[in-house]
Amino acid sequence: MKIGFLITARLKSTRLKLKLLKPLNGYSVIERVIQRAKQVKECSDVVLCTSHLTQDLPLMRIAIKNDIYYYNGDPEDVLQRMLDAAELFQMDYIVGITADNPLFSIQHANIISDMFRFDDTLDFVYTTGMPIGVNIYGIKTKALKTVCSVKEEVDTEIWGYLINRPEIFNVREVRVEDEYQCKNYRMTLDEINDYNFFVQLYEMFPKDSVIDVLDAYHYLQENPDIAAINSMVVQKDLNNEVKEKISKFYEENKDNILNLKNKIYSE
Repeated sequence: MKIGFLITARLKSTRLKLKLLKPLNGYSVIERVIQRAKQVKECSDVVLCTSHLTQDLPLMRIAIKNDIYYYNGDPEDVLQRMLDAAELFQMDYIVGITADNPLFSIQHANIISDMFRFDDTLDFVYTTGMPIGVNIYGIKTKALKTVCSVKEEVDTEIWGYLINRPEIFNVREVRVEDEYQCKNYRMTLDEINDYNFFVQLYEMFPKDSVIDVLDAYHYLQENPDIAAINSMVVQKDLNNEVKEKISKFYEENKDNILNLKNKIYSE
């Protein structure tokens, strides 16, 4: 069994241009994500999963500089890009995060990897209870292939609703331990206030440290003014019309999807 770590990343952001290249106490945002990914001991390879467009070439160079793999795939279809990377690197499972999240939980990435090793019937595992940007997920590559084989959507930047389908897949929600339970903070990077928040937070820790999530919580509890910097930013989500369309598609095609899934899983 091979479990890899995928970081999905693009430089197309319009709300905060080139946000992944912005500095956080001596390193770029994307390098902070890479540093954390390397701490996930249960994953064999770390792959920066970006596009083949010229605008994303700086990400490829950063991957090389930081001694990790990269994959240049579909610019818009994130799920297909993830699948292509997973198959290229012969991963049976992936643990992943988007590069907007430079404080994802390393602890729970390792937990999800362990879950796959102990139960190979799992298809999709995700954590809940932590702030936006800290939660982590894992996917069986064959489940990803099933979704990519049936989905109608081309732009899959927001893809969770496509694979979190308990009627099709063996889905496991991991409710994190009490000490990690905290939804009061926002720890993802979309807008300038998010960036200002991370700048303030990272400057409170040694430059070369990989910040522990619990240490970040403690600092924010002691400094609520820092936590307030981006507290009013609204998180982007799929609109209800798209969600209803996806649900209807799965409902109407459930038997066909299950048959396809069984075929893919038997390969």
